[in-house]
Amino acid sequence: MKTHRYGHSVSLERYRVGPLSPYIDAFATLLLQAQYAPNNIRHLIRVVTDLSLWLQRCRTDVSRLDERTLARFLKARQRYDPVRRGDAAAVRKMLELLREQGVAQTVRPRKDSRACHPTEEDFERFLRQERRLSLASVLNIMPFVREFLDERFSSGHVALKELRAADVTGFALRRAGRLGPKRAGIMVWALRSFFRFLRLRGLTDTDLAGAVPTVPQRRWSSLPKFIDADKVEQLIKSCDRHTATGRRDHAILLLLARLGLRSGEVAALSLEDIDWQTGVICVRGKGSRIDRLPLPEDVGRALVAYLRRGRPRCATRRVFLTTRAPVGPFTGQSSVGCIVTRAVKRVGLDPAHKGAHLLRHSLATGMLRRGASLAEIGELLRHRHPDTTVIYAKVDIDALRVLAQPWPEE
Repeated sequence: MKTHRYGHSVSLERYRVGPLSPYIDAFATLLLQAQYAPNNIRHLIRVVTDLSLWLQRCRTDVSRLDERTLARFLKARQRYDPVRRGDAAAVRKMLELLREQGVAQTVRPRKDSRACHPTEEDFERFLRQERRLSLASVLNIMPFVREFLDERFSSGHVALKELRAADVTGFALRRAGRLGPKRAGIMVWALRSFFRFLRLRGLTDTDLAGAVPTVPQRRWSSLPKFIDADKVEQLIKSCDRHTATGRRDHAILLLLARLGLRSGEVAALSLEDIDWQTGVICVRGKGSRIDRLPLPEDVGRALVAYLRRGRPRCATRRVFLTTRAPVGPFTGQSSVGCIVTRAVKRVGLDPAHKGAHLLRHSLATGMLRRGASLAEIGELLRHRHPDTTVIYAKVDIDALRVLAQPWPEE
């Protein structure tokens, strides 16, 4: 068998031991493709070799390898070698490789203890196909519907005609006490949508949506979290553009500060979304909405610098990738928020909000102070409803001071 080599001149021959030996070469190839450093590759292969020898000592067949077995191995290994960051991910990657090759059994998701009521399935289908809601929205809504049906019909027999307003109000009040304001608002919206659906389908005699209590809206009780324009420029200039990570972070901060993109929109940006000839960028926003925005010159230059001298080679078409192994697209929008948080710390700022939305709010506030109308701000931020933009009117203190009435003297 041909010796597979990684890094410089280190052979895999001595690591081909135990029941996992036939898969060591494929595992090393995965690490190379993920652009791990040679020293990290050596260590992670050693961890998998330890797993192979442990399986041999325990007389455990590879086909029985699962997450529980990996947890037992890591606990046993910690007795003689402290578990380092990435060790658990390495053995999980080996398990995924074995499952892809049909060696280890694939874990099937557990089914709920109770059978899903046909109305739940119809409602979920209604949300996806007729309401055109995203998967994330559906996943936020359906748990509240299931909890309500489980609590009201604990016996298992679902009789929707027996539902009363007191059932709905009682459930909402009990759940709201354990939820935050935002989550409680989602619960109210989910229940009202479900009961309107039931009435529309003729499954209930009355519209029970009105029995769902209203969650107090406190959106007007505070100002939008923002920083001044000069501090935004400090954040942007704090990136070290002599490094690949700095060039990536510089481009991301410019997209957030100049175009007001959301963190998820930045993470989802693909190479095809940038039209270099016309200077337009395609933004995939909430609810499958697609908008085309002009690409500012400084943002375009930052993107070119990153794509030419910062972006790692990778099969994915996403624009922004991780700079540390495993190299690939961001796993979620929180990665973009962390880039803003690190920049805020670098310049020594301490705003109330440190995530990606800080720059979105700062852009809107700066536009308002320079004389832009709320309609123009809403168009740039791509708000669906004017009420979403009205919140920025509160930051115009000079205009609000004219409206303020003097306190009556005694």
